[in-house]
Amino acid sequence: MKLWEKGIPTDQKIEQFTVGNDRELDAVLAKYDVLGSLGHAKMLAKTGLITQEEAIELSTALETILATIEAGAFRIEDTFEDVHSQIEYLLIEKLGAAGKKIHTARSRNDQVLVDIHLYLKDEISTIKTLVKNLFELLMHLAEKNQHVLLPGYTHLQVAMPSSFGLWFSAYAESFIDDITLLNATLQIIDQNPLGSAAGYGSSFPIDRAYTTEALGFSTLKYNVVAAQMSRGKSEKTMAFAMSSVAGTLSKLAMDVCLYLSQNFNFIELPAHLTTGSSIMPHKKNPDIFELIRGKCNKIQSLPYELTLLTNNLPSGYHRDFQLLKEGLFPAVESLKSCLEMAHYALKGIVVKEGIFEDPKYQYSFTVDAINEMVVNGIPFRDAYKIVAEQIENGTLIIPGNTKHTHQGSINNLCLEEIRQKMNGSY
Repeated sequence: MKLWEKGIPTDQKIEQFTVGNDRELDAVLAKYDVLGSLGHAKMLAKTGLITQEEAIELSTALETILATIEAGAFRIEDTFEDVHSQIEYLLIEKLGAAGKKIHTARSRNDQVLVDIHLYLKDEISTIKTLVKNLFELLMHLAEKNQHVLLPGYTHLQVAMPSSFGLWFSAYAESFIDDITLLNATLQIIDQNPLGSAAGYGSSFPIDRAYTTEALGFSTLKYNVVAAQMSRGKSEKTMAFAMSSVAGTLSKLAMDVCLYLSQNFNFIELPAHLTTGSSIMPHKKNPDIFELIRGKCNKIQSLPYELTLLTNNLPSGYHRDFQLLKEGLFPAVESLKSCLEMAHYALKGIVVKEGIFEDPKYQYSFTVDAINEMVVNGIPFRDAYKIVAEQIENGTLIIPGNTKHTHQGSINNLCLEEIRQKMNGSY
C-alpha cells in the first residue's frame, strides 16, 4: 500500500530503489507517527471535519497500535512503503471509512515532519540526561582527585603542572557547552509543522494552534513553506549539536588512551574493562575508548554529510530528504551508546599518584619559579632569563608545590561554580 497509490502498479525496480531501507528506519518513527495522528484526529473532530464518534474510534485504534509498538510487536510489512501507510492501513482495516479519514487535511510531508520533530525532541532529552550523568561522574572524580598532580602537555612536550581535578572538571565544564547547543537545537525543533500539508497549507479550516498544544510543541511554525523547509534544517542542526558532544567525548577518549599507555602511565583501568591480544598475554588494550573515539569521530562527519544532501535544494519537498534518516538515526543511537559506555568505564578508573617523582617532570615547575621571582620584584623578562640559565647549568631549585589561586586553576577548581553553571544550562 502507498498513500499516493492511484491504481497504477509501480515498476518493481523503481519501488525497490525509492523505498530503500525506509521500512527499517521508519520503525524508529512508529511511536511518533501514532502520537501525531492522535493529535490530528482530535483536531479534525474539533473543527467538524470528522465526527466526535469517529475521533473516538480513531483514537482507540491508534492507542491499540501504540501499545503494540511499545510492546515491540509492531512491524512494517514488505507490502507497505513506510510507517505512515502501514498505520493507515491498520486503521482502515479496523474502522473502514473512519480509518480513511485520518489523512484529511494533511500530507505525508507534514506527517513525517511531525514524526521527526517529536522523535528529535525525545532524543535530545535522552542525550542531555546521558551527558548530565557523565558530567556528574567527572565532577565526582575531580573532587576526589583534586590534589593529585598530573603533568600538563603542550605540543606533546612536558609543559606545566596540572591535576586530575583540573583534567576531570575540564571535560565536565566542556559538556556544558554541548548542553547549550542541544538546548538551542531543541528551540529550533520544538515548533509544530503539522498543517503545512505538502508545504503550501490546506483549504480545510484546520486549527494548527490546537495541534501545537495537543502535541506538546512550544510554538507553531507559522509559515507553511518555512515549516516544510525545516526538513533537513532540523536534522542538520541536530547533527551539529551531536557533533559537539561527540567532539568532547572523542577528545576525552583520546586522553584516556594516551594516559593508559605505559609511556605515560597516569591512569589504570580494571582488567575486566580492557581487552587482550591473541599473541601477547601482557596486553590490556583500551578498546572501549578507542571505539568511543572512532565512533565519535564518525559522528562529527555527520553535519557535513547532511549539508551535502540538502545544500542548494530549492524550497519545497524533495525525495533527497528521505536519505537524511540513513545517517541521523544510527548516529543518535551510536552517540547514546558512547555516552553510556564512557560513564560505565570511567567509574572504574584509577589515577596514579607520585607521577612527578619521575625526573622528566622536574621542569614542569619552571613557570612557578619565574613567578616567585616576579612576586619578589624581579621583572618577568629578567626572571625568565635567570631561570633559563639555571636550567642550562643545572642550578634551578624546583618549587615543591603549586600556589595557583585564581579561579579555575589547580588550587581553585571552582567545582561548585561549574555545578551551578550546569544546573543553569540543563
